Amino acid sequence: MEISTFSEVGGGIAVREVAWDDADAVALRAGQRAEIAELYGTHDSEAGPAPSAGDIAVFLLAHGADGTPLGCGGLRRLAGATGEVKRMYVTPEARGTGVAEAVLRGLEDWARRSGWRALRLETGDRQHAAVRFYTRAGYARISNFGPYAQSPDSLCFERAL
Repeated sequence: MEISTFSEVGGGIAVREVAWDDADAVALRAGQRAEIAELYGTHDSEAGPAPSAGDIAVFLLAHGADGTPLGCGGLRRLAGATGEVKRMYVTPEARGTGVAEAVLRGLEDWARRSGWRALRLETGDRQHAAVRFYTRAGYARISNFGPYAQSPDSLCFERAL
């Protein structure tokens, strides 16, 4: 199902829901994990349980007009009407083109339609661009929650929907 479409200079980008094991989604998540491993110097920087097909409520994929996968993101349900943004990632060559905004807005729209009232997320203290992005998108810094509570490298954010 196509979630949203928007245009950028040079072509359109479509955001659609895909299965967790979609080949493009798997490849993008592998790219995200490789970047994190390089940035933090470890292949196991996951502070909590890794997301999986069993606990991700929705996973979105952004494709360029030519079908190239450009970015992704998912949502994990937390307690009550709150969700957690997981595995947000945009390929290096697509950064700054609006892909991340399109994926995040798609996730937020899905969460609203599902009756969720807030989204939370965790990012690392070395991911300065991610911190700027989420702050611009209306997410405010909160105390580290859940599995991130004891993680000194974690920064947590939340946005009411």
